[in-house]
Amino acid sequence: MDIVLNIILPVFGVLLLGYGAAWAGLFDAAANRGLSLFAFNFAIPLLLFRSMAHADLPDTMPWGFLASYYMGAFIVFGLGMAVGRLFSHRLDELGVLGLGTAFSNTAMVGIPLVLTTFGDAAALPLFLLMSFHSLLLLPTATTIIEIGRGHKGALREIPWNAIKGLIANPLVPALIAGFVFSLSHFPVPKALDSMAAALGTAAAPCALFAMGGNLRQHRISGDRMEITILVVIKLLIHPLLVWILGTWVFTMDPLWTHVAVFMAALPSGVTAYLLAQRYQIGIPIAISMVFLSTLLSILSLSLLLFLLKVR
Repeated sequence: MDIVLNIILPVFGVLLLGYGAAWAGLFDAAANRGLSLFAFNFAIPLLLFRSMAHADLPDTMPWGFLASYYMGAFIVFGLGMAVGRLFSHRLDELGVLGLGTAFSNTAMVGIPLVLTTFGDAAALPLFLLMSFHSLLLLPTATTIIEIGRGHKGALREIPWNAIKGLIANPLVPALIAGFVFSLSHFPVPKALDSMAAALGTAAAPCALFAMGGNLRQHRISGDRMEITILVVIKLLIHPLLVWILGTWVFTMDPLWTHVAVFMAALPSGVTAYLLAQRYQIGIPIAISMVFLSTLLSILSLSLLLFLLKVR
């Protein structure tokens, strides 16, 4: 009960408050868009930058940690595609479904939950995972979609488009800048550090409130059996695979294992929906996965914290 009251309820309480405000008409779509832009373009990047700049990087890259997470991610990516194939989706749509099962909501839900749960010691493994998240998963999904559409010419443009997309994502330059400061041991200028600390404090509540408002705009639609299976893969199979890999295949610090498992157990990120919207494919099921997995993760993450013996 302490887990729910002290960790899960405060975080998801802010999300539900945003949902309720949007439902009551107290926070319209324009206001929600503005808050989302502030959180994603300013508050969260500065939080990432400051946390990474002050982090003590390991002497060697923790390849086992990264492998345990991303091997699990690509396995569930394939499982999501297999489920979509059973329900007669085209190859381009399978790229969206695979991304929905593998891509966690790291920015809006992961950052506040992981740091609240495990403290500042979790910042380094958290941001290491985030630095590879879009880099590995987005180009994979995009390639599958382009192959499914038969755009052979477009395939040559995928690497460059992926690089441009990563640079345009404010989280990536923030992480890189933080890495530079951490590696060089050059102190962050005091004025910049104070500004980043002030805006970074607003990152979690603003992101969660905006996420709640966004969920209000969507509804579950499509084949409910298919959506249920995909959500089970995301919330249960994904963290289970990462736990098996991180415990039995690779050796790492227990805290790092817990962070990897917790990140895998997060609900589907809105990135899958944004990709579906960009290509105008699989939009209803992408929305439904984000909506349902976010709601059910309140229960699944509470259970996970209990199993991990987090107090």
